[in-house]
Amino acid sequence: MDQTPFRLTDRAARRIAEIAAPDSAALRVAVLAGGCSGFQYRFELDRTATPEDVVVEHAGARVLIDPASLDLLAGAELDYTDELMGSHFAVRNPNARSACGCGTSFSVD
Repeated sequence: MDQTPFRLTDRAARRIAEIAAPDSAALRVAVLAGGCSGFQYRFELDRTATPEDVVVEHAGARVLIDPASLDLLAGAELDYTDELMGSHFAVRNPNARSACGCGTSFSVD
């Protein structure tokens, strides 16, 4: 049984490795209050992990998550989609009870 609190798909790991490699950075995934449904995801490159961060590594990619965000991301999976309408990271989050049409905002009970 997988005990990882947050997982990366192979597609997400490949894309993170591509964009982070020149700066030896990691992708920071955070959950912030706001957005049209209550919470929103934020993605940014970060070279420095804090001592409190959870570091998730997969296929050469690193993701940093702060403990408060991890509470809302427990059991979630990060994917990367490259479609006609655009490319983006997408979180499949079992904790989200509803999401808005933008795909980056969600609510919990």
